[in-house]
Amino acid sequence: MIGFLFNDRECRELDYVLRKELEEMLFDLNDQRMDHDIKTAIETRYKVIFRMYARLASPRDISRYARNKVHR
Repeated sequence: MIGFLFNDRECRELDYVLRKELEEMLFDLNDQRMDHDIKTAIETRYKVIFRMYARLASPRDISRYARNKVHR
């Protein structure tokens, strides 16, 4: 495990970057033209990014990006 020390500005920047990445992946996952294999790869990456975001964000903000388990 690697630990990081961030100041307040760096935490806000990381929060912003993670939110934008989650939004982009949600957009891609909702695209019906996307291939199933690509969606599977995006879903795997989404889980990792979401867990990172969950360490920084409030429960209210986290709920905005939570997905259903059965989402295809």
